[in-house]
Amino acid sequence: MIGRLNHVAIVVPDVKKAAAVYRATLGATVSEPVTLPPHGVTVVFVTLDNTKIELLEPYGADSPVRNFLARNPDGGMHHVCYEVEDIRAARDQLKAQGARVLGDGEPKIGAHDKPVLFLHPKDFCGTLVELEQV
Repeated sequence: MIGRLNHVAIVVPDVKKAAAVYRATLGATVSEPVTLPPHGVTVVFVTLDNTKIELLEPYGADSPVRNFLARNPDGGMHHVCYEVEDIRAARDQLKAQGARVLGDGEPKIGAHDKPVLFLHPKDFCGTLVELEQV
């Protein structure tokens, strides 16, 4: 069911400063910041040969990552994203095995314009897991 690692998401207090670190210090290819109001974040993607890093800054009062940043003011790893071929089949299989899907359980369109779901971190060794249909 699980495919390749799509990205690792890191919440940061300032996405432009974080992007500069990846670009200037590490020599990475970094996208321009894009604000996604429906998701409550501003996002930058750092492209690596084998995956991506997603830098997330809270956007708006109801940002889903605002509380994370309040608990971790310097930022930190927020979630890992794995690819799946059929997100609904993956969801149904995981739920049958006792995993909890966050929200209403229905896929939403994510930052890559593909269906995504999030899985409860307590069911995956303390790590928030995002599934993205490819």
